[in-house]
Amino acid sequence: MRLLCTAVVLLLTTASLTIAPTVQAQSKGTQPNRAQRKKAPRKKKPKVHPCNTPDPGWGIYQRWNRNIRMGQLLAPKGGGLTKRGGFDLIVHFHGHEPIRKELVKVGRGLVLVGIDLGTGSGAYSKAFASPKVFTDLIRSVERAMAKTRGRRRTYVRRMALSAWSAGYGAIGQILRQPIAKKIDTVILLDALHAGYSDANNKTIRGRGLASFLSFARSAARGRTFMFQTHSEVQTHGYATTREVSHFMVKKLRGRMRKARRRDRLGLRLVERFDKRGYHVRGYKGDDKPNHCAHIGIFRDVIKAHLRRRWRTPKGYIPKRRKRKR
Repeated sequence: MRLLCTAVVLLLTTASLTIAPTVQAQSKGTQPNRAQRKKAPRKKKPKVHPCNTPDPGWGIYQRWNRNIRMGQLLAPKGGGLTKRGGFDLIVHFHGHEPIRKELVKVGRGLVLVGIDLGTGSGAYSKAFASPKVFTDLIRSVERAMAKTRGRRRTYVRRMALSAWSAGYGAIGQILRQPIAKKIDTVILLDALHAGYSDANNKTIRGRGLASFLSFARSAARGRTFMFQTHSEVQTHGYATTREVSHFMVKKLRGRMRKARRRDRLGLRLVERFDKRGYHVRGYKGDDKPNHCAHIGIFRDVIKAHLRRRWRTPKGYIPKRRKRKR
């Protein structure tokens, strides 16, 4: 019996020794060599055209409300108000839809008014030549906010003026008016041009920039906030945004400094100036896509500067109340 058991054990041990290498060899044979392993090709992200960015939807915001004196109103569905009914407002001129796409991503409780009046700055400056136009607009926004929120009264707590491209014409007018005292922030996205007093020598006429220079000085002292960008887009018969930026910085006894950075929508930062609340950013690019790409900077200004400066009450989507059966 002992001999039989011993023989069985030896037989199993021998079998395991002979089988194991075979199984191991088979398993090795099924595994691909390193050379045979091919990495799955990475999917390339589709290129976003700066003039036609993807629509992120509306987020916490209601759709455009056109029951105001001019333009359209974008407000959060809930929140965004102080206990007393105060809200923070950005009035943007030129390109309300592209700006809406940027605001809904980071705006939280900010309220936006978007106004489009055409392609030239003249249409904007004419429309807001009378101080009554802008003050009536703000009152209509306050009434619309009160109505949508079911409140007796709401009011603008803090206010910013923003413009892309030709929209600066409206801001130039508003900054000359009494209501300018209530403006805390100005955002100019490749948006500020000026005429020449001497076109041959490209001497900028400073009189047309007086209201902007006054606000820039206030920002440089830390009283207000101003963010200004420029491109290399060439113009004929009037100063480029780059020329105007350099002119204004020089008037503030500063100078642009070289910079190197990739920013939103492919923009390449090449120069900058910072003095307390006054910030200037200069970018490469002299074509339409580069001009459109400056709209993307709006989101960065809101996220990095304005939210911290204003501490706007958060907006939200109100929960639906369950109906009692």
